[in-house]
Amino acid sequence: MVTSSHINAAVVLVAAVASGQGKTTATAALARKLTKMGRTVRVFKCGPDFIDPMLLERASGAPVKSLDLWIVGREACRAQLAQAALEADVILIEGVMGLYDGSPSSADLAREFGVPVMAVIDAGSMAQTAGALVHGLRDYGPVDMAGVIANRVASPGHAAMVAASLRDIPLFATLPKQARSLPERHLGLVLPSEVEGIDEMLDQLADQLSFDEAAWSNLRSTRLELGDALAASEAPAPDARPLAGRKVAIARDAAFMFLYPANLETLAELGATLEFFSPLADEPVPADADAVYLPGGYPELHAEKLAYAQRWQESIRAAHRDGTPIVAECGGMMALAETLADKAGAVWNMAALLPGRVAMQARLAGLGSQGMPTPHGVLRGHTFHYSSMETPLPPAARTVKHPSGVDGEAVYQLGSLTASYFHAYFPSNPAAVAAMFTRSAA
Repeated sequence: MVTSSHINAAVVLVAAVASGQGKTTATAALARKLTKMGRTVRVFKCGPDFIDPMLLERASGAPVKSLDLWIVGREACRAQLAQAALEADVILIEGVMGLYDGSPSSADLAREFGVPVMAVIDAGSMAQTAGALVHGLRDYGPVDMAGVIANRVASPGHAAMVAASLRDIPLFATLPKQARSLPERHLGLVLPSEVEGIDEMLDQLADQLSFDEAAWSNLRSTRLELGDALAASEAPAPDARPLAGRKVAIARDAAFMFLYPANLETLAELGATLEFFSPLADEPVPADADAVYLPGGYPELHAEKLAYAQRWQESIRAAHRDGTPIVAECGGMMALAETLADKAGAVWNMAALLPGRVAMQARLAGLGSQGMPTPHGVLRGHTFHYSSMETPLPPAARTVKHPSGVDGEAVYQLGSLTASYFHAYFPSNPAAVAAMFTRSAA
């Protein structure tokens, strides 16, 4: 067991007044700078997200997991933080949207575990008003405000005006306006693997982060309010490994990469052997696979290549004819439709396992935390997509939006296929996950 008296890591939650202020950039810069200083850094991401954790993993050199009081759960968050505190000198948690946005919000998580907040502000078009903004962020909740990282600071004089306006809140660090920013597309940042010179960009951000060593030293007094938390989950007993001896084939390439690391860990803990394959490379589903997992990603960016991947298409249809359980999430489902219309309007033939057609659109089509009802209870997760699907197939079920309780995404069942825009967080209900990947249940 780990108790709060044993937690020695410095920890902050990096938040902002809204999206677009630079909190991912600031968190990445801070992680890279501290790593270069010889610190052992662990980074978490608040809320459901796939892309920001990839960048933060690149910046820190360690896997980035999710913290969310509803999707992940309080006790699982507590255990993850306790484990990180055993391994690291520094824990950085990047918030989601604005500090108080959502239910639960980043502020809710900070208060739950006694984590101080580091506010990132875009100071590019303000000076003394920065103080009013940050004091409002602190007092509205309230939260424990550790300090401020001011982004897009023009000069030392500009930084001095911002610092003076903060009064009793320290200006922790500043970043200048970047000549080259991290590129974005419709679902967020461009994947780090696609950005030329990404490590040089991260090193430059770290070098440009003007850092107050005294303010950092003050963070060392922070203690997480974890109480007694299990440092690491115990391995499941043999009778709790319902996927033992079974192989789950998982699509993983530039078109299919949106999955929680915890999902892979859950499948392994349930006993499954994992094997990865690439539909983009026209690799077929492994012949000895007992189940197939098609996570989300960017099939719309690679639709032409997928359309000509005939070995892949035939193999997934053959697996379905054979009754192999197939779980397809968001982009995985899109690749199984009859056709996919990309953002330019070009229509491409997909695997045609699921009747219907998918089309990209300019407006956001789905966003937020949701739960999928199953015979084993609710499986929690989220949705985030800019496409819509027209299908004659009636939904077998619908997810439930959190916290409103209204209907969410359609869940389709066609033979051994379970498909939806819903991204499931597997640790929230391992029994439901085991059933989805089991032939008898499918």
